[in-house]
Amino acid sequence: MAFTVLTADFIHETNTFNVNLTGYDAFAARGTHFGNDAIEVLGDANTELAGFCDSARKYGWKQIHVLSASAHPAGFVTRDAFERLGGRIVAEAAAHKDELDGIALALHGAMVTEFCEDGEGELLKRLRDVVGPDLPIAITLDLHANVTPEMCARADIIVSYKTYPHIDMRDSGRQAGDILQRAMKGEIKPRTLRAHRPMLDEANGGRTDVGPMIARVEKAIAHEKTHGALAVSINAGFSNADIKDVGPTVLITYDGDEARHRAFAESLADDIWETRFDIINYYMPVEEAAQIAKAHKRKHGPIIIADYADNPGGGGYGDSTNLLKALLDAGITDAAFGPMVDPQVALDLHEHKVGERVKISLGGKTDPRFGGEPLALEGELRLVSDGTYTGDGPMIGKLTLSFGPTAVIRVGGIDILVVTEASQMLDLQQFRAFGIDPAAKTVVALKSMQHFRAAFEPIADKVIVCDSGALCTTYLDRLPYKNVPRPIFPLDRDMKL
Repeated sequence: MAFTVLTADFIHETNTFNVNLTGYDAFAARGTHFGNDAIEVLGDANTELAGFCDSARKYGWKQIHVLSASAHPAGFVTRDAFERLGGRIVAEAAAHKDELDGIALALHGAMVTEFCEDGEGELLKRLRDVVGPDLPIAITLDLHANVTPEMCARADIIVSYKTYPHIDMRDSGRQAGDILQRAMKGEIKPRTLRAHRPMLDEANGGRTDVGPMIARVEKAIAHEKTHGALAVSINAGFSNADIKDVGPTVLITYDGDEARHRAFAESLADDIWETRFDIINYYMPVEEAAQIAKAHKRKHGPIIIADYADNPGGGGYGDSTNLLKALLDAGITDAAFGPMVDPQVALDLHEHKVGERVKISLGGKTDPRFGGEPLALEGELRLVSDGTYTGDGPMIGKLTLSFGPTAVIRVGGIDILVVTEASQMLDLQQFRAFGIDPAAKTVVALKSMQHFRAAFEPIADKVIVCDSGALCTTYLDRLPYKNVPRPIFPLDRDMKL
């Protein structure tokens, strides 16, 4: 029997400290696709939708794809954007409810709207109101989801990524599709349980390349092979969301008796709590990073300096100037820096000819309290571009994306990538498409927390991370939390369970 499955992607990681609202235009700028057009663009890449499509082909589903919409992490999702995108998913479910056998959604798990702390829970509630309690619903989530009880109550099947850097999006979609197929056939009746600890996030942000998450993921995969276990998800949480249900969770989608799975989930949650002081990364000041870069003697590749705190992938503005200033003050040469998000400067540079010397006031314009004031600079314009690039790395290979109007200016010995749209560095083509070969440089400074490692570690002599004091700072006590429950770690470092 062939089943009819409604699919959709509606993805946003909301940094509630970011002053820029995420409206419909922000989703459109990233690339919002409807119906089969979305499958054409995203259906054979490292995306959850591609995983759903794999399942559709494997099982012969009739797939009704509504839309694929994502926006770069930023402030609250507006009601207008939520109603136009989430509302369309609900409307399509209502229109087809008599023929649907299941629903598969790619979500993030950390969407916060102007009117609701739990964007995903709100969407799932509206879907349940339309399709009823019995239709199987499967969702995929980012490893950095803040998973709420509402989400677990409304979705039967939850599968989160198991890698950070995230390289298993397609695998996650395929796993969710496999479980959904069994549920639609009536072989299983899946439910999802949740274990949670009062923390803002896992101590190392969920890194799966080193540290304790390696063993946790191995245990999760082993448990998935036991009777009744369908999916085990370890979510690091997203600490830049000032909401009630923040923090790390362990989820198990299971069939049958709960007790054994509950005990396993609680044991993993206990481990997350007990290792809360075991921090792997040293987030050095930008001045220290600059001095290390100055002393670097290139062997096979560059030293990579990642500004963790100004990560657009976590809702940072991408216009922090503190690291760039430190590099310029240290006299760093043979270097690349990017991206610097400054739409006005990018636009202004398009009015000049390549090769001209230009004066600019760069960065630091959104909220200079986080990451530094604008820099008055003079340099040579090296390139202007519409900002389009196609990834070829582990995360965004085959995906064509855009920084919007983009320029490269060389100041001293540093090639600075100036862009319009905020996006973190996670693929070498984000430099190479604009005339900068990061593998050939001595120093590469970029804005990213962890995703950059998938593409940039293989070309690097050394990798260091720093904290520029920008919005995604690791010093969480500097952020104005108002809504998280107290006590909570690490704001209350001496708290007991």
